[in-house]
Amino acid sequence: MLLDLDARGFRQAHRDKLHDTYTETLEQIIEAKRDHKAPSKVTESEAEPGQVLDLMAALNASVQKARASRGEGEAEVHELPKKKAAKQAARRPRSA
Repeated sequence: MLLDLDARGFRQAHRDKLHDTYTETLEQIIEAKRDHKAPSKVTESEAEPGQVLDLMAALNASVQKARASRGEGEAEVHELPKKKAAKQAARRPRSA
């Protein structure tokens, strides 16, 4: 619900920048089928591709920056001690 409220706020704030071509195209197809006509050909808009971010690189950079701000160096990795196998108690047969 909170996400829905946030999305509505975003849409209201950016209404002039957003344009829903999918819904418009779908309405045109439905209207053409209702009139028993062939739907018109849909052309793709020639929008410039968006910037692709490498999320792992951004995360690693953020972690390194946070470590540097705290004065931490590289973390040391230690082998965990081997666990001893637990002895299994002998099971008693069930009584009938």
